[in-house]
Amino acid sequence: MKFNRIAAAALCLALTFTAVSAVAQEAMASGEVKKIDEAAGKITLKHGPIKKLDMEDESMTMVFRVQDPAMLKQVKVGDKVKFDAERATAGITITKMQKAK
Repeated sequence: MKFNRIAAAALCLALTFTAVSAVAQEAMASGEVKKIDEAAGKITLKHGPIKKLDMEDESMTMVFRVQDPAMLKQVKVGDKVKFDAERATAGITITKMQKAK
């Protein structure tokens, strides 16, 4: 009986983490790398809506700062990416970025 409770709790926890992960992935914006400027710590992306920043345009191209310059070494021009961005005093800054699957 005790094992069943532990198994059920573990299953619920696993499902919760899966759902949270899926929502986080969905909240990320999609884009395509157009230019990388490592010296300036900037990347140019053609992207769709960024809902959390109230940017609803279907397609636009923007230059973003990156929070961590190491992110720029993980991608190349033409790569499809998923990213998260925030408004900062220096402008809109990418806080997370990964190649799209």
